[in-house]
This record gives sequence, C-alpha cells and structure tokens, in this order.
Amino acid sequence: MTRARVRKATAGVAAIVAVAVLTACGPAPWSAESAAEAQPHDLATATVAPPVPNDLSSGSTQRELQAGAVAATVDYWSDLSMDRWTAGAVKPVSISMVTSVTPADGQKVYLQRASMLAIPANATETFDALPAQIDAATVSPGYLVLTPYSYSQTFNVAAVPAEATFVTLQFTFDYLVQTTPTSAEYAKQTATDVLTVAIAAAPDAD
Repeated sequence: MTRARVRKATAGVAAIVAVAVLTACGPAPWSAESAAEAQPHDLATATVAPPVPNDLSSGSTQRELQAGAVAATVDYWSDLSMDRWTAGAVKPVSISMVTSVTPADGQKVYLQRASMLAIPANATETFDALPAQIDAATVSPGYLVLTPYSYSQTFNVAAVPAEATFVTLQFTFDYLVQTTPTSAEYAKQTATDVLTVAIAAAPDAD
C-alpha cells in the first residue's frame, strides 16, 4: 500500500471514531428539550392551590333548616363585598329568619337564642375559634318567629390570623314551640347550619 492510501485509511478510521464518540456522549438534544419543557408544567401543576369554597360568593345565600316540627327559612348576606373580607377587617354577616310549624294548629314558635361561632383555617391548619357571638332573647319565652313575623340580626367576624384563607361560620338556633295554642308549656327544638366564607388577600399582599 502506498503512503497516500495509508493516510486516507487512517483519516477514515479517525472520522468513524469521532462520530462514535459524539454519538455516545449525553442525551439526545430533543430529549433534553422535552425535559426542559415538561419541568415548568409539572411545577406549575403542583403549586396551584384548589379554589376556596365561598357560600357568600354571590353576596347572599338562603338555607332551609328543619328542627323537629319547625321549618326555618334563613337568609344570609354581608354588606361588605367579598373582596374586602380580608383577615384584618371586621366582617359582618346578617341573617333574616321566618319559621313554620307542622301541624299548624295555632301554636307559636319563639326563638330563644341565636349564636355564631367563627373558626378560621387554611388548607393545612385550623386556628382557634373566635369568641362565640350570642343573641339571647330578652323577652319570655323568646322572639316570635312564626311567619309572617321574622327575626333579623347581624353578627361580626373579627380579625383572623393572616394565614387564614377561609372561615367556617357555625350557626345555632334554639326554638321554643307551644305544645298547644293556649299552653304555657313549650318544646325545645334546635337547628344548626354551617357557612364557609373565603378570606380575601389584603390589597398590599404579595
């Protein structure tokens, strides 16, 4: 073999070796690109928090409650817009209630006591409940709430921890029902209800 042919053969072998080395080093470019595209998507999916339920998202809600023979229709609303329901704000919740009784033989229904307990929380932690707010009747046997007579009251949710993202409102209504239309004896019935209201981020929050 001539010297020129030996040089050509050597160069060919070197080229093959170089291609083999380049082919064996690292992942394929499209694999790295796919991983880079997938990573932000996976991170975004993992950090998106589920939406907080809000029973007052439309500004008001109505509930039908049953307590023995007493059926109550309760309207809840807030005069403070939901975007201002921040942790540090005083957050009013108003209620209006009427009742009916079955059988309707002429006996009356009285509200002896209404109370609200507010419990702030977030997705991972429940904080201490705020002091219960109680409206106890100042007349005996209570406030007449048999339709067409109604009961109205406003409770206030005070400041909650800055980490709270919602507050659970537990309502309790204690009724006294006449055993007969002319009786001075009463049966006690209790209705309960729960609302969840979202806590809005403060305007200057990050």
